[in-house]
Amino acid sequence: QVQLVESGGGSVQAGGSLRLSCAVSGWSNCRAWVRHVPGKEREGVAYIFPGDDSTYYADSVKGRFTISQDNAKDTVYLQMNNLKPEDTAMYYCAVNRWARCYGLRSSDYQYWGQGTRVTVSS
Repeated sequence: QVQLVESGGGSVQAGGSLRLSCAVSGWSNCRAWVRHVPGKEREGVAYIFPGDDSTYYADSVKGRFTISQDNAKDTVYLQMNNLKPEDTAMYYCAVNRWARCYGLRSSDYQYWGQGTRVTVSS
């Protein structure tokens, strides 16, 4: 069984930074952060593949967000810099147990956390 617990959300002004954390218990492979604004489609933000620490980012966050994991690979982080009001969303940690990362679609992930809210004011 996989359990994911996110933390680190909050309210910041535009241009500020936040670091989200996701505690991962149980074996998993590809790890990602996905965000959701009510009334809109979920948007995959970034993923990291534990096998080689390779990463991939959505164009909307490239150069501002960084996904990483600790050496034990049981915590996944999302460092968010230069935040913009359009980054306001609920952020979810998501993982799969498949052989590799396939992408940033919601269907690419099997297990989800409860989410942590990020609010960016202008």
